[in-house]
Amino acid sequence: MKSTLLSLGLAALLSTPVFAQQHSEQNHSKYEWPKDSLVKQKLDQWQDIKFGLLMHWGTYSQWGVVESWSLCPEDEGWTVRRGPYASDWYGYKKAYENLQTTFNPTRFNPERWAEAAKAAGMKYMIFTTKHHDGFCMFDSKQTDYKITSSKSPFSSNPRSNVTKEILGAFRNQGFMVGTYFSKPDWNVDSYWWPYFPPKDRNVSYDPKKYPELWKKYQDFTYNQIQELMTDYGKVDILWLDGGWVRPASTIDSTVSWQRTIPYSQDIDMARIAGMGRQKQPGLLVVDRTVAGEFENYATPEQQIPDHYMPIPWESCLTMGNSWSYIPKENFKPTRKLVQMLVDIVAKNGNMLLNIAPGPDGEWHEEAYTRLKEIGAWMQINGESIYGTKPLAPYRQDQWAFTTNGKASYASYLPTETETALPATVTLPLAPSKAKATLTILGAKQPLKWKKAGNGIEISIPEKLRQQLAGQPVWVFKMG
Repeated sequence: MKSTLLSLGLAALLSTPVFAQQHSEQNHSKYEWPKDSLVKQKLDQWQDIKFGLLMHWGTYSQWGVVESWSLCPEDEGWTVRRGPYASDWYGYKKAYENLQTTFNPTRFNPERWAEAAKAAGMKYMIFTTKHHDGFCMFDSKQTDYKITSSKSPFSSNPRSNVTKEILGAFRNQGFMVGTYFSKPDWNVDSYWWPYFPPKDRNVSYDPKKYPELWKKYQDFTYNQIQELMTDYGKVDILWLDGGWVRPASTIDSTVSWQRTIPYSQDIDMARIAGMGRQKQPGLLVVDRTVAGEFENYATPEQQIPDHYMPIPWESCLTMGNSWSYIPKENFKPTRKLVQMLVDIVAKNGNMLLNIAPGPDGEWHEEAYTRLKEIGAWMQINGESIYGTKPLAPYRQDQWAFTTNGKASYASYLPTETETALPATVTLPLAPSKAKATLTILGAKQPLKWKKAGNGIEISIPEKLRQQLAGQPVWVFKMG
């Protein structure tokens, strides 16, 4: 697939096909730097912390199906309906929405999540307050399709307003926190108007022909976001999904999925962002794939750009194969997860790693194991990640480069068969000082090195090679 990402291709890192194409084709040359000084300050802070957690959680977790998308009447691989209600869309939608009456995550314990994420070195968190299906994981006054409704068994739990509980638990651990919110809502009559049955993910009527109905939807969306910005404590990021809800003027005809948007769906982002920043000064707004003043950072999905990008960006990636809970998940090895983070940071990005809670309100235990192992690496090597800037040549062969202004870091990403560092490595970058001290993070012993072409050749003692064997990434520090 061709990409227009600053005229650079995208290296598809993962096999999961879920909507990556919606983001990989996006043209980021239209990025607009924020003018608000508080937003700039928050963006700088966000760019320094590098590593975050995303969680997709909703009633769909009960069935272990792809989040919301089985409701979408499109003939795509990711929207296939399965199970006893699959043969009839209307019956399926009714059964899906009836999951509200059985969703009861009694093992919900956000403090455990926050502690595990902090121990892994994560420093910000985005939670799905509402996905495209419209089910609210917060106490919205605009709808009864929510976890706090008396229809939901969990509503009697003192922690039923899970968004409030989750944001609080992560804030208490020092995290920046964000609210994922879907601009489309497939549950309300002002989006999927029953008079016209939906044909696809888009609004089921032409907003130009029915302006009063669309205004009702705009107000509904505004009011729900206002609730999130008002009643849930400090919020740092408003992370908006559903990029087909956008003004016609922003549709990029060179992007295949945007060509299929039939109507202008202007949700009035200026009004939403203005309110959000009045309630939450400095709020980062991420109107995904809608380039311009309301996309404070770009969000390539299930992909890592293959080159350095000079704008703020974040790769959102799954720890397993799925965004939402499936009973048997295939988690990526720790080595791969750490290498993804190192690769992203060297190209000027952040990594947002998704873990999906199950219907009982708990993660797979394996997710905790992965986070603990990532944390062990970060404790030793975090200085090459946090508060750093990419250093040219950014990424070259198995090397990734960053700097914090005082020291430079060259990270060596081993192949799957490399369990120990070679006795001699050639670094394609020379230290700025002729008598620079060179060490490997995790060991204090200075290493011997000599000039070799445009780089240097480093000798690594056998004892050190054995001591540091088995690492996902080795980091050389040049001071």
